[in-house]
Amino acid sequence: MKGLPLIVGPIFFRELAISPQRPRFFLLLALYAAVLIVLMCTAWLVLTGAQVIRSVGDMARFGMILIQILASLQVAWVIFFSAMSAASSVAQEKDRKTLVLLLMTRMTNSELVLGKLFSSLLNVWVMVAAAIPVFMLTILFGGISPVQVLKVFLVTMAVSLAAGSVGLFMAFWREKTFQSLAMTALALCFWLGFWQLVSSGVFGQSWWGVSTSTLAAAMNPLDAIQSAARPMVGQWSLGSFQAGDITAFIGVCLALTVALTSTAILRVRDWNPSRESRRQGSADESQASIWGVEHDLAEGVTNQAEAARAGHVDAKLRSQTDRGTTREVWDNPVLWREMRTWAYGRRIVWIRAAYLVLIVLAVVGVHLSIVDSQLQTSSSPAIAPAATPIMAPLFLLSLVMVNALSVTSVTTERDGRCLDLLLATDMSPKEFIFGKLGGVLWVAGVMVVAPMLLSVYLWWQREMSGEDLLFVIGGLIVMNVFVCMLGLHCGMHYASSRTAIAISLGTVFFLFLGVVTCVLLMISFSGSFNVQLAPFLAFILGGGVGLYVALGSRNPSAAIGLASVLVPFATFYGITSFMLQHNLSVFLVTVGSYGFTTAALMIPALYEFDFAMGRTTVAEE
Repeated sequence: MKGLPLIVGPIFFRELAISPQRPRFFLLLALYAAVLIVLMCTAWLVLTGAQVIRSVGDMARFGMILIQILASLQVAWVIFFSAMSAASSVAQEKDRKTLVLLLMTRMTNSELVLGKLFSSLLNVWVMVAAAIPVFMLTILFGGISPVQVLKVFLVTMAVSLAAGSVGLFMAFWREKTFQSLAMTALALCFWLGFWQLVSSGVFGQSWWGVSTSTLAAAMNPLDAIQSAARPMVGQWSLGSFQAGDITAFIGVCLALTVALTSTAILRVRDWNPSRESRRQGSADESQASIWGVEHDLAEGVTNQAEAARAGHVDAKLRSQTDRGTTREVWDNPVLWREMRTWAYGRRIVWIRAAYLVLIVLAVVGVHLSIVDSQLQTSSSPAIAPAATPIMAPLFLLSLVMVNALSVTSVTTERDGRCLDLLLATDMSPKEFIFGKLGGVLWVAGVMVVAPMLLSVYLWWQREMSGEDLLFVIGGLIVMNVFVCMLGLHCGMHYASSRTAIAISLGTVFFLFLGVVTCVLLMISFSGSFNVQLAPFLAFILGGGVGLYVALGSRNPSAAIGLASVLVPFATFYGITSFMLQHNLSVFLVTVGSYGFTTAALMIPALYEFDFAMGRTTVAEE
């Protein structure tokens, strides 16, 4: 233990000492365990509401399916929050200019990097540990051994380390917060999406004499967790623990973690401070050199004054006017800045290029899936089942990236003290809100348009009817505006950038995860819908309470409260309508519920702008 502080450093031990002092630390533990228990009870009620338990074998089959669902959902949120927590913790230090101060201390590179990694993963690991007793309860159903549960948590911890190292690497490497979050999300999607296609067999059944299923189990977290949760044949014992099916995956995760963290340790002082900060520092030194002993004092003062006047914005505007060229600013300066300048850095071009590469891979995967399953001969046009597993994560990625761009457009300016200067002007709330909305949607145009074009491709392949194409495009437009407004709302009402990013991205992710959970429970345990509302009622009400806490705790309003209750029920109704192929109902429910929620977030932002942004506080002081 004496050598441990020398490895992880004071950052981790500070977080370890402070976290238990926060009430929300224990609230998150209790809440996560309660959510798992509610899911378990919901699954049991769904099963008993539509089927009759006749034997011990029925109980064992229920336990087997239940642990596979719970393990998959846990791995999904662990991947997302481990990566985003690590990336946002470093990005916040950069935005607040405190990372430079950390680099000036006596901490070594390894203490800084590993301390940030482990401190950002601490909450995730504690929540995973709180889930162990709940997973042990599944053994009581039969068909599940303690070794299966142990293997599930080994895979989960390995995935957490690998995902966190990806987010940490991107955050230390890139300067802008959105660049760090976007590149982290893209890297995870490349990782999961590519190996998911490999495991589905679209690229062949074997590579270099090794089956693609074996490769996917060693590289894909989703396949690895299913392999870990798979029932074991014969009796189990701790002495005969066989982890061969997950050993390769754990080795891959550890190798990835070591490679990324080692690179970050070696390059952290080369990447930080950024080259832009270094250029500013060198410019200041060159200006200060005019006061050297080799210059006359009066001449130095004159030269400095002339240089200052020449570099002033008025002098530049006069020189441009003399040449007959002026750069006009629009009536909405926020929208002009978002659309006409590199407000989010020039590296966003590379993010768009990487996203387009992912779109191309998705098109290839959809096309191969359609060809292999021969869905083009179907007589009833609909969204192809083979395309849905590929399109749904792509839609989630697009919404997450738009939401990340929206929330960081406010948090970055707040941390950089630019928002205070902006609020000192006579800018109206409408100019700020609509300028940010239009600018974010413009900058993220590729993420908004590309999923729609992929839907058009499915329609062109006759895997989707023209009516369903309009429903999908209309639903995507509404959801993009919703996540964009959600990001602005969280960025305005939460002073901590890390909290705002976590709540904003977490809301989008958990809405998607809630939909997936409902679909998995419905498909796995029942084919009837007339008895499902009562079992899902607690799950829906819990989602409504969580949504209200995230959106309305800082600015309670009747509209946000109504939206928090409406969205979970409407989403559940939309899921059942989708599974019954009532696509018009899905479209109307989506547009109505999420459109109303967008308005509920937008109206207070417009009419309570001064209160939300702190203008009244500043005026009173």
